Amino acid sequence: MGVASAPSCPAPPSDPSGPGRAHWLRVAREAADDLATDAVAREQSGKAPFDEVSRLREAGLLTLLTAAGSGGGGADWATACAVVREIAAADGSIARLLGCHYFVSWSARFFSGPAPAARLEQRSAAQQWCWGGGLAHQEPSPTLARTARGAVLDGRQSYATGVLVADRLAVRAVRADTGEPLAVVVDPARRGVSVHDDADTFGQRLAAGGSVEFDAVRVGADDILGSLSADEDLLSPRTALASPVGHLVSVQLLLGLAEGVLSEAREYRRADRAPWHPARPAGSAQDPQLLACYGELAVLTRSASALAAQAVDAVSGGLARGEDLGYDECADISVLVAMAEAAAARAAQESSARALGIIGVRSASAGRGLDRFWRDTRTHTLYEPLAHRLRDVGDYFLNGAHPPFVLPA
Repeated sequence: MGVASAPSCPAPPSDPSGPGRAHWLRVAREAADDLATDAVAREQSGKAPFDEVSRLREAGLLTLLTAAGSGGGGADWATACAVVREIAAADGSIARLLGCHYFVSWSARFFSGPAPAARLEQRSAAQQWCWGGGLAHQEPSPTLARTARGAVLDGRQSYATGVLVADRLAVRAVRADTGEPLAVVVDPARRGVSVHDDADTFGQRLAAGGSVEFDAVRVGADDILGSLSADEDLLSPRTALASPVGHLVSVQLLLGLAEGVLSEAREYRRADRAPWHPARPAGSAQDPQLLACYGELAVLTRSASALAAQAVDAVSGGLARGEDLGYDECADISVLVAMAEAAAARAAQESSARALGIIGVRSASAGRGLDRFWRDTRTHTLYEPLAHRLRDVGDYFLNGAHPPFVLPA
């Protein structure tokens, strides 16, 4: 079995009535530049990112993926990925928050019908909702029970991104009678919902993560998006694309972190702030060892970027196919995304760790905040382990096994 390849169909274009990809990339760069100016101070203060979400809302980035006719930006997933990557180079936490928002706010298109999804997106765009939550399997999951008064949600989700600032949550629940996993939308202001600021992570401090408790929370019929079952009898190829799409967001976050730390290290060096250590003199900008290190990290990151571009094309092609997509094609896409995520994880881990060594002892300064790239990367790869992606790729390559339907944390 060979390397996974993208579907041959063209990627779907952005909504022609929307501003276009160039506009959104410009907006993303401006937002990233704005976030970069106080990234260190904000990260060290650790306050819930209400102000940062307001910046994204004012820039129009929260409604990027919503159709222009419904009041959104009319952009496609390739553009959303580029936006997440741009933001991640400046602020990994906010990129994680934004990437989660894009995925869960779009999840109705995967798990619900076109009409309910359109209604939900119109409301989201009109009220500029920021979405949080997560659909990954957690133990135990909240339960959804049928009562005489309708569906009721009970239980606890131990971790979800964005819950501290979200206007809507998309969470995983299991039916009390059958155990079937479902995607459920919840208003965090609804009676019975308690959000806790208890994530206490050493990285991604501004991703607004925390736990959520549900105590007899009423859930309407329109709030139940659909099944999250991995059973192929219930899981259509279109719905199965939710897994690689979610992990594609992870790819962009990791690449942005790798590119961001290398950019800061390079600018620090160009400003003639040489590495310093009391036991040796400052190195030269032409030091072969230093140049080789920069070269190795640049090659590692650029290689991961090229693989990520293939993954973006594959996902875009799969989305364009819709219901015509086959299970084998979906598996090809999933494996290609897994390859890209593995490559991006290694690039981010190597770059964020070794860049500190390039700069030297001065990189230990808390005021410079260069350690945030390493902490954000390491935190993310704990939630999305590299070993899992490599295992999926290896099983596909050796045994032809389709990757499991696993939604991102």
